[in-house]
Amino acid sequence: MLADRTTAETMWPTAYPQGYAVVDVETTGLARDDRIISAAVYRLDAQGNVEDHWYTLVNPLRDPGPVWIHGLTSDMLQDAPLFKDIAGEFADRLADRVLVAHNAIFDWQMIAREYARAEVTAPVRQRLCTIALSKELNLPLPNHKLESLAAHFGVVQQRAHHALDDARVLAEAFRPSLHAAARDNVRLPLLECRPLTEWSDTPAAPRVGYQASYGSGGSGAAGWRPSRKRPPCPYPNPGRWADGTPLKQGMRIAFSGDTSVDRELLEDRAVEAGLHVATSLSRLTSLLVTNDPDSSTSKTVKAKSFGTPVVDEAAFTQLLRDVAPAGD
Repeated sequence: MLADRTTAETMWPTAYPQGYAVVDVETTGLARDDRIISAAVYRLDAQGNVEDHWYTLVNPLRDPGPVWIHGLTSDMLQDAPLFKDIAGEFADRLADRVLVAHNAIFDWQMIAREYARAEVTAPVRQRLCTIALSKELNLPLPNHKLESLAAHFGVVQQRAHHALDDARVLAEAFRPSLHAAARDNVRLPLLECRPLTEWSDTPAAPRVGYQASYGSGGSGAAGWRPSRKRPPCPYPNPGRWADGTPLKQGMRIAFSGDTSVDRELLEDRAVEAGLHVATSLSRLTSLLVTNDPDSSTSKTVKAKSFGTPVVDEAAFTQLLRDVAPAGD
């Protein structure tokens, strides 16, 4: 504690945020049409000290998904409030704070979709992923699961995949991570949160099976992912896109960061235009679409090293309107 006080009093970076909201949501699954079924928020001050916490169940108006993981049955959720009924209180706890979560892109995407359905804008401007922070700190973790981060800092998990306990565990692990970053003057890996202006609840692919592929731990319905395989792109890759020219069918397109149009919806439109949506970036990638080209995500870093062309969402949307046929 003395070391923490010394850090806070004499070494605290002035550019660090003034407050945090450590968040965990449990969900019916991981797809575009899945819903939040419970949410928890621990509010922290600028140095990571707990101010208060909050938890609620949410009626998803559909089956609860992997009960064997989160333990929430239809009977337990039928009398819970709808998301629109808790949206205001949830927003009050997020307002003017950085959203902190483990695998934060997942929690933020689920929250953004719920607020879009409720026709309300979530008051979140930035997020911090504790996986990214642990990488910045070079923590000696065997993997990026929440349980590994908790074990590193001696935090005991009591109910894994229960939103309130997962948020507590993350809050307790985040505080020493934050102090370590402050001590070494590490730049926090903050990313912009873009509210959705367009979204869809139409499933992108039928649920034909499930696979245990969500392995970060601690957020969402871990280990339960609907199969979502697109058919292979029928066109050969014509190479990189060049500024001033149209996209061409077969080009490999990668996305990074938040988009105003729901990511899966944007990807579906790219596929419908005859483009190949790539989940990773390589030397064969034709174009990277990102609204935050200066971020340090793996895709933006690789794009810079490979010289891959980069455009923002608005420019890509314009390019999608006139994709040249393969072979032209």
